Amino acid sequence: MKFSNSAALAFAATTIAAPSTPTSQEKPRAVQAGCASAVTLDASTNVWKKYTLHANKFYRTEVEAAVAAISDSSLAAKAAKVADVGSFLWLDSIENIGKLEPALEDVPCDHILGLVIYDLPGRDCAAKASNGELAVGELSRYKTEYIDVIVKILNAHPKTAFALVIEPDSLPNLVTNSDLQTCKDSASGYRDGVAYALKNLNLPNVVMYIDAGHGGWLGWDANLKPGAQELAKAYKAAGSPKQVRGIATNVAGWNQWDLTPGEFSKASDAKYNKCQNEKLYLDNFGPALKSAGMPNHAIVDTGRNGVSGLRQEWGNWCNVNGAGFGVRPTSTTGHDLADAFVWVKPGGESDGTSDSSATRYDSFCGKSDAYKPSPEAGTWNQAYFEMLVRNAKPSF
Repeated sequence: MKFSNSAALAFAATTIAAPSTPTSQEKPRAVQAGCASAVTLDASTNVWKKYTLHANKFYRTEVEAAVAAISDSSLAAKAAKVADVGSFLWLDSIENIGKLEPALEDVPCDHILGLVIYDLPGRDCAAKASNGELAVGELSRYKTEYIDVIVKILNAHPKTAFALVIEPDSLPNLVTNSDLQTCKDSASGYRDGVAYALKNLNLPNVVMYIDAGHGGWLGWDANLKPGAQELAKAYKAAGSPKQVRGIATNVAGWNQWDLTPGEFSKASDAKYNKCQNEKLYLDNFGPALKSAGMPNHAIVDTGRNGVSGLRQEWGNWCNVNGAGFGVRPTSTTGHDLADAFVWVKPGGESDGTSDSSATRYDSFCGKSDAYKPSPEAGTWNQAYFEMLVRNAKPSF
């Protein structure tokens, strides 16, 4: 996935937990999945204080296969620990909804299964690497073949807790890339689709976070208020569902949580952006969301932000070279609005291909600070995964 930005002062952007401290370090347990009775999540509170982000079996399988391919025993031992880290499962196609029920099979009662809802018509209107399967105008398919199917499955599993990230890239693109014809064409489908998802996924055992880009995207002075209003509009169009807790930031991104000064604080246009890290983004975007009339708590993706200072520009989002795994999922954030640090993007899965002849090639994946070679978005990149392990901060 990607994040891009073409607004006058806001060209920068990027791609694409539980009991108090632990959120993901436990291996699957040989216990019955789910709880003894129906789960009710109070979205007015921080559910990550009670639930651990589950290490889903699909990412675990990818990591275990990667470990088997590593000849360096020391590196392999570190890499093996990644399998125990909780991460979100991406339901990025109608076909991949088929992963949901198998993923439920080993989720114990004190874990929460993270899911990314990501299949809007005309998906990723400002990039090519992660364009989706549904064309602009296919909103009815999005509703009936995608959202409704997911709702049915979640309804059938009331004894399991779910955390959802709603449609990465979508609403932020409508704020900063409204000049692109592709985003103009996608706008109504994005707004209606997100509202439909929020309204129908508003289930007692679900907590939802709407994607809000990151500090280098909606954090620009010119974007804070319009960004908050865009998200709040979708929230209100859905009937202000009570299971919406707030936003997800830095999804599949590289920004630091509290690096001071920020990675791009010395850039010539830094004076137009007070949000030089994700903490500052919450400090500024949180109040804007509250003023716009929607909940403003957040989860922050720290999956690949272990190393800073790698990008030539803030908007360089694709397979950043030299990256490392970041802070493991935890509800200990030190910030009232930050519910948890989580791993949303599965580290090791590509952001996009570096093959310039490919149909889905995006020029950002060919930039000098992008790792090469890299396969199509979502495809495993063994060498990149090993790099993330080597450069992990804190180390494994």
